[in-house]
Amino acid sequence: MSNPKNSRKYFLETISIEEAKNRFLSHFSPSKTVESVPIFEAYSRVLAENIRSKIDVPPFDRAAMDGYGVISRDTWGADEENPVVLEIIGEIGAGEIPKIEVEAGKCLGIATGAVMPRGANAVVMVEYTDRKEDKIFIYKPVSPGENVYPAGKDIMAGELLIRKGTVLSAREIGVLSAIGLCEVPVYKKPKVAVISTGNEIVEPGKPLSPGKIYDINAGTIIASVEECGGDPVFLGIIKDDPEQLREKIEKALTFSDIIIFSGGTSKGLGDFSYRVLDEIGEPGILVHGISVQPGKPTIIAIISGKPVFGLPGYPTSALTVFTLLVAPIIRQISGKMETPQATLKAKMAIKINTESGRTLLQPVHLINRHEKLQAYPILKGSGAISTLAEADGYIKIPPEKQFIEEGEKVNVQLFSELSLPDLIFIGSNDFCVNTIFESMLEKDPNLKIKAINVGSEGGIRAIAAGQTDISGIHLLDLKTGEYNKPFLETYSLKEKATLIRGYSRLQGLIIRKDNPLNIKSLEDAIEKGVFFINRNPGSGTRILFDMLLEKIAEKRNTQLKELTKEIKGYEVEAKTHSAVASAVSMGKADIGIAIKTALMFYENLEFIPLKEEKYDFLILNDSMDKPGVNLFIKTLKSEDFQKTAEKLEGIKTDENTGKPIQ
Repeated sequence: MSNPKNSRKYFLETISIEEAKNRFLSHFSPSKTVESVPIFEAYSRVLAENIRSKIDVPPFDRAAMDGYGVISRDTWGADEENPVVLEIIGEIGAGEIPKIEVEAGKCLGIATGAVMPRGANAVVMVEYTDRKEDKIFIYKPVSPGENVYPAGKDIMAGELLIRKGTVLSAREIGVLSAIGLCEVPVYKKPKVAVISTGNEIVEPGKPLSPGKIYDINAGTIIASVEECGGDPVFLGIIKDDPEQLREKIEKALTFSDIIIFSGGTSKGLGDFSYRVLDEIGEPGILVHGISVQPGKPTIIAIISGKPVFGLPGYPTSALTVFTLLVAPIIRQISGKMETPQATLKAKMAIKINTESGRTLLQPVHLINRHEKLQAYPILKGSGAISTLAEADGYIKIPPEKQFIEEGEKVNVQLFSELSLPDLIFIGSNDFCVNTIFESMLEKDPNLKIKAINVGSEGGIRAIAAGQTDISGIHLLDLKTGEYNKPFLETYSLKEKATLIRGYSRLQGLIIRKDNPLNIKSLEDAIEKGVFFINRNPGSGTRILFDMLLEKIAEKRNTQLKELTKEIKGYEVEAKTHSAVASAVSMGKADIGIAIKTALMFYENLEFIPLKEEKYDFLILNDSMDKPGVNLFIKTLKSEDFQKTAEKLEGIKTDENTGKPIQ
């Protein structure tokens, strides 16, 4: 009597690739497992969670050059014939906390990387000075913020730094180290047992006798498993012997997640593997034969819940079937993506100056607009470790080249695999934008988003040039007191883009907890002569600050220029909201203006509200039909996002969020 189990064989029952996949997936669902590994073991692993920074990088304003911390105004007019002379009141080295305040006519010697002292808003490079006892002669003026690397310029506290699914290279490891991470959540690498079968197979390196061939498949398959993010374990070469195969398969079942063997899958003499597999465990053989060339005699089985793939013995066939069937499963479990390309041609998206006198390796984003690659420079500078995580590659610029014109062709050397984005966002950075992206990726994990933070004005220019799908902006028009909408006419964008309502952010004064100086308002702070930290010109916050100061000046029957002279620290600038919070938290300033969300990571700060600002989204009309743009707007309108957003300090949505602004 025949065994009913053995009567249901798919012995070379040739089926399509699609049917083979369906049979397999009806019995097995690939799933990821998360584990934490030490950061020094995380190279080439796939990140399993979004990583947000809990600190600003750098965590304080620091000197970018060796030199002297000064009040920039004191250096104005300095030249080689008429140097400015300042008194040196001390020195500050890297790692030290300055206890001296820089006042007019004085300066402080400072080392690269050292904390900027209170009062100083620029660094004069030592190369442009002469020191004589306690005096310094300055031969070149500096502007506010020159040679200063502000807190949070590289990475802001709360910033979504590296997204889930990123393959960690040396660059990302550096970024994670910069925020103090010691363990990294990654997807567990599937352990894959690899077996070679055949009486004719010989291990490479051993003598090759007549009728024998070297084992090609083991090396090829092991390398392919590693490329896909798996952890291969080679169990060796076995003869065409059912008992040897049974022994190896049963051993592999004790420790591996996936089993791969090659050879012994066709109708030829000694091809017994399908029988062995069907006897070891249920459900056994699912597929034996696929209508593909090469690779027809392929076996797929499930034993004890684990996939077993029998690949053809010919190396080309084995690798073809591995690529078609096995690689996607390993990649899905490990989270690994495709292999990188080398060099690509692109056009420069904007003009950049390159007068460095040295060969420049300029990191760039790559964006795809109208089926043409454009390289968008990352201009954070060489001190920014996050540049490496954001860049797709770099362009090499020779020392004699003074600039790269917009539209000029460049060769981009890729850092790693290029994954062109489905959605491009260029504009002002905001905590809620990352919340939108996270929600979008939950709905469509395959969506690729490229976010480039260049500020509101940079985002509007990118829209005008057709380089981005969406830009986040929060610009206040001083004439009308209205946010964002007037700039469509200023930049002639009424026919080219649509302004979509976003949400409100609360701008206000940041002070130390318990308000030790008893500051009640902006005007009160000015009257008390407290030390301010300002924002950089062109930022939405600086525009708001100056508008509020203008009103105070009018009330006092004076000019804005005269009023700012009374404000201690007006010329000390921070380039991010986080940098403002950091300066007040560290006591380098008594007060600053920023959005309330910037306080999330500072327990020693308080907030005095000043004004709600509108953070809206400018969307290119040509991009309105893109699935990514539609999903962005849908997410912005969603109740889930709006509930999440309003849990953040100072964020408020309304009934028009996600709707066009008329």
